[in-house]
Amino acid sequence: MGNSVSEAKDQTYALYGLTQEQLERTLMPAGEYTKEQIRGIARSYGLSVADKPDSQEICFVPDGDYAAYIRRAAGERVPKPGNFVDRSGNVLGRHRGIIHYTVGQRRGLNLPMGERVFVTEIIPGSNEVVVGSAEDLLTSEVLCDRLNFMAVEDLDGPVKVRAKIRYNHRGEDCVIEKTDDGKVRCSFERPVRAAAPGQAVVFYRDGYVLGGGIIL
Repeated sequence: MGNSVSEAKDQTYALYGLTQEQLERTLMPAGEYTKEQIRGIARSYGLSVADKPDSQEICFVPDGDYAAYIRRAAGERVPKPGNFVDRSGNVLGRHRGIIHYTVGQRRGLNLPMGERVFVTEIIPGSNEVVVGSAEDLLTSEVLCDRLNFMAVEDLDGPVKVRAKIRYNHRGEDCVIEKTDDGKVRCSFERPVRAAAPGQAVVFYRDGYVLGGGIIL
């Protein structure tokens, strides 16, 4: 699967998990068009969606309040308030519940630290949110599992790729290789910021999706 001509609207990151069986039955006719060209085609056919604003959020959370959606869906299973801690485990304050935070978040922490701090880790087991400096968010190595390869059967050695760690990430050059326990280690040439567990990391080579996995 190759990149769209519109990098800003490229969907290959989200579609990396498709199997070869699914791909051979899939048509993607809009890949050679920009969003404005598609709007023009829709306008020429009199379609009411031609000038519809771009969707910036998850379609089933139109108001952007993800925490409220999780509370409605999970009910009593929603994690309760807990502690903000630093990397050494020192308690810095209380948080509202881990569903309100993401790795890399700075706003809304309400911690009187005297300096800018960010969420660097979320630990569901202990219901803790770890905070630290901007430098604490940087990493040169990411481990992933739940792998799906599209352009190759598997990795038989180190492979140099460009990897995206989130949908709107521009990508960074890295080397990927299998570990003894079947995971993939991604070693980046330049550190990446806020690689969040549970997000997909997608590998590209020569403009095509090689595969991807889920960050641990």
